[in-house]
Amino acid sequence: MWIDTHCHLDAPEFEADRDAVVQRARDAGVRQIVIPAVAAFDFDSVHALAHRHGFAYALGIHPLYVMQAAEQDLTLLADRLRAWRDDPRLVAVGEIGLDFFVPGIDGPRQQQFYVAQLKLAREQGLPVLLHVRRSADQLLAGLRRTAVTGGIAHAFNGSEQQAQAFWQLGFRLGFGGTLTFERSLQIRRLAAAMPAEALVLETDAPDIPPHWLYKTAAQRAAGESSRNEPAELPRIAAQLADLRRWTLDQAAERTRANAIAALPRLASLGGLP
Repeated sequence: MWIDTHCHLDAPEFEADRDAVVQRARDAGVRQIVIPAVAAFDFDSVHALAHRHGFAYALGIHPLYVMQAAEQDLTLLADRLRAWRDDPRLVAVGEIGLDFFVPGIDGPRQQQFYVAQLKLAREQGLPVLLHVRRSADQLLAGLRRTAVTGGIAHAFNGSEQQAQAFWQLGFRLGFGGTLTFERSLQIRRLAAAMPAEALVLETDAPDIPPHWLYKTAAQRAAGESSRNEPAELPRIAAQLADLRRWTLDQAAERTRANAIAALPRLASLGGLP
């Protein structure tokens, strides 16, 4: 019924009970999960996890990891993309992008890795999963210079004008746990106002927990955790359905179709109606 278009299932937060996390997701009706890599060290692990559980994966170098990355990591990415180019579970290049929120990450180096990975995506005919944080305009500029076959602007939190620009370039917008907070006014407005065809669902698990899992800074300091899971996707989807005045079945059908439009190789994978 549901596709989680962005879940870091390989994260260490899931090490102790990953199989149980997957089973809870399946029990909740999540039929497909896209697992994006964040650095060269997890190219092989996301590939292995996707094949073990029947899911999909993406390969890329996240902007928060570019300061640790070596030039040869781009070569390794190119090699893996070519080696696995016929693997139907390889659905995108990602997670890639730009992040101008976290201090201390070199902007030109981010741009270098971003553009290089756009070129690899174009070479392989793959869409991209974009990390967008205070960087929408710069990402759009890169896409206009190096066109790719679309993809998803993950955890989108920009303006309506920026959202429309991504949509016009063939991108869907990813909505997740932030949508569930009543104070997330801009995100909720976008989820309600953008064309229905522009919306996909994600959890970004173990990150971006919905409001019912959120812990305050004081609670986290006291040792309480707020791990997100792909099984939370249907409850997140219910928030979208309320905003759009859809039934839950309509939300599932629409966002599933949009995910396949954004990442066409999903259509060939098992587990989808």
